Amino acid sequence: MKKSKLETLGILGVVSFLSYLMMVVISPFFYPGYNSMTMAVSELSAEGAPSKAVADQLNALFGPCGLVSIVAVWVSVPKSKPKSFRLGVALFMAMEWICNIGYSLFPWVSGESGMYLQNIMHLIVTALVVILSLSSLIILSFSSKRAGLASLGLLSAVTLFLMVLGPIGTAFLPPSVFGLFERFSTFSTVAFNSILGLYLFFGKFTQH
Repeated sequence: MKKSKLETLGILGVVSFLSYLMMVVISPFFYPGYNSMTMAVSELSAEGAPSKAVADQLNALFGPCGLVSIVAVWVSVPKSKPKSFRLGVALFMAMEWICNIGYSLFPWVSGESGMYLQNIMHLIVTALVVILSLSSLIILSFSSKRAGLASLGLLSAVTLFLMVLGPIGTAFLPPSVFGLFERFSTFSTVAFNSILGLYLFFGKFTQH
């Protein structure tokens, strides 16, 4: 069956994920002393970080491609799907917009404390991203089966587990593994956006 133009846009979710992955993997080589096990991903692109220029270049496709993909997903979800399912997708889309705009406006400032104004705004954006991510994943975990997409419900639940595992690990485990568990949270939502894109690309939303 020939793909629609909207379905083709779903592949951009994968491109977004790969852009983010390259930034996380390659940027540390341009940050002397950076330790992926103890330091956050946001420090790679923080104001004043030696790796910022490279991180921004590698991550250039993350935001635009991710946004196009999730908007295409939202537009493609039929109105016949349960309202709760469409709400879950809408909340995830809102999270993506806040994530991209918020972190662009308020990148973390390296060398400043959490009480520095720009860093406070960065943390507020993070709180909004977390709240919207959790809300959308919880809703999709329960509503996907009713929408005829049981596999997506399972993947939503797994993503939710990994996202929650991140802050639990960073809060209760030693600082020596902070960066590892922080990546559970950041990678889970980026990967889930690519999963939604693949569901769109393979026409899963219109097959049920």
